[in-house]
Amino acid sequence: MSKLVPKDILMQLYSAALEAANPLIVIPPHLPSKPKGRTIVVGVGKAAAEMAQAIENNWEGPLSGNVVVPEGATRPLNKINILTGSHPIPDANSVEGAEALLESVSGLTAEDLVIAVISGGGSSLCAKPAYGLSLEEKQSITRELLVLGASISEINTVRRHLSAIKGGRLAAQAYPAKLVTLLISDIPGDDPALIASGPTLPDKTTCADALAILQRYKIRVSSVVQNALSDGRWESVKPNDKRLRGNTHIIVASAWNGMQAANLHASSLGLESHILSDAMEGEARDLAKAHTAIALSVAQRNVPFRTPCVLISGGEATVTVRGKGRGGRNTEFVLAAALAMNGQSGAERISAISAGTDGLDGSAKAAGAWMDSQTIKNGSFHGLSGIQSLDNNDSASFLDAASCLVHTGPTYTNINDFRAFLIL
Repeated sequence: MSKLVPKDILMQLYSAALEAANPLIVIPPHLPSKPKGRTIVVGVGKAAAEMAQAIENNWEGPLSGNVVVPEGATRPLNKINILTGSHPIPDANSVEGAEALLESVSGLTAEDLVIAVISGGGSSLCAKPAYGLSLEEKQSITRELLVLGASISEINTVRRHLSAIKGGRLAAQAYPAKLVTLLISDIPGDDPALIASGPTLPDKTTCADALAILQRYKIRVSSVVQNALSDGRWESVKPNDKRLRGNTHIIVASAWNGMQAANLHASSLGLESHILSDAMEGEARDLAKAHTAIALSVAQRNVPFRTPCVLISGGEATVTVRGKGRGGRNTEFVLAAALAMNGQSGAERISAISAGTDGLDGSAKAAGAWMDSQTIKNGSFHGLSGIQSLDNNDSASFLDAASCLVHTGPTYTNINDFRAFLIL
């Protein structure tokens, strides 16, 4: 076991999780039969271009349509048009993308087929404000929810009710065509209606729910938003809507699939592997302390697991932004874990990784980071304080100095964050 290099093992586990969500592999088995009429592909999200490419590679017959992706996440497509939008705050390009998707599914018949490819990130990439709502106010509300540390389910509940395309509205526009939605989930718990705020799926939440969230975080809104949510004017499409009858959906890849793949790879290396959860949420630094406490218990007492082993988890942490530094939820998690572990008995046997499976982590300019017992020492060597960096939300700068950032570039998929602790 001593011959194993911790960083290499962690990167192998992360790569195994990414491969389990490779659209070129997971999309083809779920393609529907060809229709009598036209086939239109619409999609949005960080994985949408690769998902569309998987369809083009495996579809016999004509195709058309549009997908909206972030800058840098485009792929070579021959039949399906690619547009780019902004993430995590929508912009004018996001509005154009939404309008293109709505236009793609307009005027269809019952003999036509729409294949929707939906993945995480779509909520901001494709954003047409509800009637009467300005893009500027929608941007402001989204920005405030992110800064205040709202959960992804809370943010998407609000987004669905401020939108002219989310919350089943794209599906309603496609009626009476048959609609098949293929999803790659980045949502803890894998509720399909939450992925990219569910443009093709019915929504059980209400305008009242969205208003309650805005009030909970004390976000001031215009009278337009207040009145439209209060009287239900911007209500989303509900499960009993006849325009959605006969539509189908399937989650083709999720965090659970990625963790299972990493678990299998760990076993191939002779390591016991334990999946803690695929839906761990909360403040990044608090999650880091909890994970580190378990890892230290394992290293010190072989409780609750025996060494050597790997602890794996997924889900999406949040960060309440108080400082002005560079980082994201994964780098913040790693730095907080390194600080919690620093100087503790057994720390020399522990290493860890936390990285976004989309290859991006906030403003970190990296997918995430890894750490071991030398991380704080290495960053401090460059005159930086780990505690001060964490307090200033500047985790990426510290971890960059410690040579601990993980760089992948766009991965063309997105199954949320991947975390692994290795205890040798």
